[in-house]
Amino acid sequence: MSDSDVSSGPALTGQTVVVIGGSSGIGLETARRARPQGADVVLTGRDPERLERAARELGALSSAAFDATDFERVERFFDELPTPIDHILVTAGSPYYARLADIDFARARRNADEHLWLPLHVARRAVSKVRPGGTLLFIGGTGGRRPASGALIAAFTAAMPALTKALALEIAPVRVNLIAPGFVDTPLSASLLGGQLDARREQLRKTLPIGRVVGPADIAMLAVHLMTNTAITGATYDIDGGQQLVEG
Repeated sequence: MSDSDVSSGPALTGQTVVVIGGSSGIGLETARRARPQGADVVLTGRDPERLERAARELGALSSAAFDATDFERVERFFDELPTPIDHILVTAGSPYYARLADIDFARARRNADEHLWLPLHVARRAVSKVRPGGTLLFIGGTGGRRPASGALIAAFTAAMPALTKALALEIAPVRVNLIAPGFVDTPLSASLLGGQLDARREQLRKTLPIGRVVGPADIAMLAVHLMTNTAITGATYDIDGGQQLVEG
């Protein structure tokens, strides 16, 4: 993959994008953005019915339904990919905010699987599957940068940029980058906030410098850019509409 390959015609022509967690939210929207840019997409997700709908909508090259914390299944998924690929986006997982006294350690272990072990398993497979100059792209977050958010999420949030930099060196020439959103208006956010969702949206509209709520399309545009700009690796990109500026 050279600079000339990504500068003429649609930016992802002839390339294949794998989205781990591609049946909804940021993953699905990134796949939607990649298709008009010429990419074939391969989607995974935990919910078979939702994944099937997404794959049908996008005309996906293929799809596979499994729990991304089943690492033997993750390994088999990559082994079964028929051809080399160009980009991997990992969006699986959700934040777990809990004070020390309230931590459910079974849930905490799953959170560690999602935010630490899954990226490492995928990175190891990316070495042999992703073409030189392609991308391994993680989705993290900014909320855990506040110590008051809790020890667990603070630790994972701090770890991800360091992990990204280390992997960018270790698995080069595959490029490794991290997107760190704040609040994003997705089905995941709706499930986490429940009846408080509308109030949170209104608060953000009033307080964010951009005057609106960040949506999946905002993250997807950045993801596609990081796939196509072959000069970027080892970087963390905050995309929160200024949330950190007004919420400390």
